[in-house]
Amino acid sequence: MTALIYCAVLEDELEAIVASSPAPVRLHKMPQGLHQDPPRLQRELQAAIDAFESDPQVDTIVLGYGLCSRGTEGLRTARCTVVLPRAHDCITLLLGSRERYAQESALAPGTYWYSPGWNRHHIPPGEERYVTLLRQYQAQFGDEDAEYLMEEEQKWFKTYDRAAFVHQSLGDVDPARTKTQDCATWLGWRFAEIEGDPALLRELVFGPWSPDRFAVAKPGESLKLSGDDRIVEVVDAD
Repeated sequence: MTALIYCAVLEDELEAIVASSPAPVRLHKMPQGLHQDPPRLQRELQAAIDAFESDPQVDTIVLGYGLCSRGTEGLRTARCTVVLPRAHDCITLLLGSRERYAQESALAPGTYWYSPGWNRHHIPPGEERYVTLLRQYQAQFGDEDAEYLMEEEQKWFKTYDRAAFVHQSLGDVDPARTKTQDCATWLGWRFAEIEGDPALLRELVFGPWSPDRFAVAKPGESLKLSGDDRIVEVVDAD
């Protein structure tokens, strides 16, 4: 039996795929944002893997993640096979391939990505984020320091000029699309809507796991940043 551990950002896409599975798939959803603390992400993913390994019916564990700030490095199993897409983050998974992600990045290097799950589980760049952070800083540091911190916060936005909304046409995407458009208008960025591709996520759940698209670690092996276009490689566990 397959078990799927996945980030909440991908809940719509992966849960729709699992719903079409003729065989049962065990699910474990992780909260969004753990990639901001890679050691914590690694610990919590390993704990979820260990929990599934205690179930003798589970023989394969697939991860709805990319390398994710190297938070998936070092993961290992004692009994099961672990499968990880060759991707840096969830945008590749939503677009369907790292080649398409590279094409989009070359076309518009200043792109910040939005998606239904991303918009739902965190506050993306835009007016709401600005107001929320400003109030937090004012409460913590006072008005003068809050103003300075917000000026610093806004500097990184200058490296972007396009808000790209990627989705796979699941359910009502209009609210997420509108939110992205509003963010783009407030930030002075261009808006683009990009149709995603479920192919990579389908292959993650159902296989086959081609070596050019997935890293497959057997018991006694682990995952590691490859430093090349493979993104992640399989190595012997320490």
